[in-house]
Amino acid sequence: MNGTRLLEHLEFPPRDLGELPSSTKRFPDGVRYRIEIPSTEGPRCLAAALEEAERLQVPVTRISQGTGVFLLTDDEIDSMVEQADAAGIEISLFARPCAGWGTSATARSAAGGGFAATAHGQDQVAAVLDDIVRAAERGVRSVLISDVGVLSAFGKLRAAGYLPSDMQAKVSVMLPVTNAVTARLLEDLGANTLNVATDLTLAEIAAIRAAVDIPLDVYVEAPDNLGGFVRHHEIPKLIEVAAPVYIKFGLRNAPDVYPAGTHLEATTVALTRERVRRARLGLDLLRRSGVDEPTSEPRAKGLAVPLRK
Repeated sequence: MNGTRLLEHLEFPPRDLGELPSSTKRFPDGVRYRIEIPSTEGPRCLAAALEEAERLQVPVTRISQGTGVFLLTDDEIDSMVEQADAAGIEISLFARPCAGWGTSATARSAAGGGFAATAHGQDQVAAVLDDIVRAAERGVRSVLISDVGVLSAFGKLRAAGYLPSDMQAKVSVMLPVTNAVTARLLEDLGANTLNVATDLTLAEIAAIRAAVDIPLDVYVEAPDNLGGFVRHHEIPKLIEVAAPVYIKFGLRNAPDVYPAGTHLEATTVALTRERVRRARLGLDLLRRSGVDEPTSEPRAKGLAVPLRK
């Protein structure tokens, strides 16, 4: 029995789906796509994203942050929670630290890039879990996770009641999801959404969609350190094959600001505003292609809207 037959036996797609089948899966409110603005690094960036989204009429439903919970003060987290709750949108904060920010020499080596986003040793695993618990205690209901062991622990802790039952795990793009088998494993471990690798073809994404039910997060413009792809023209077909899908607007030709802070605030705010503008451009392209359908309203079912104290 060859590999394709074995995959069929395991109830996986036996190949990448070059015929690009239309997905019949949807978000809980029935829509096919939602808009995510990544790299929203703190309360001032969030305020800028919301202001620009209103000005440009971009229906942002989720923002995500990459610097980490531990590099935000309580007041900063509370401000983000308050703003997101008022707007009815999800915020997802990164659970850090990681090997690339610690003492791992391998993570900095030519062949060690795959190590960088992992939790390096049990002390870092504990620190990441501390980030998750702290976020939950301050009302955040979605965290980014980039380590498979941490994801497994998250799923078990949520099931056991140590984390809120409505707490969501958003698998980071830094935990490579490059095939349907990996995608289903992460779903089984407790992932609520999956950020697939930025360089996947539509056929590869279609195979992943066939294997899992949870939403996929897909960069249609990726930062330079994640490939620098600008794939806006694929948005109409991407929605068709990957639904339910979060369309993510990163930014090419922009500095890597991680870990961000007040010393970089003018830059991160400007980058946030441009990401929202990119989303407007993507939506305009979508309409010109003949796709004119609504996306989710604020507080739509399935959004991990934070809980204000």
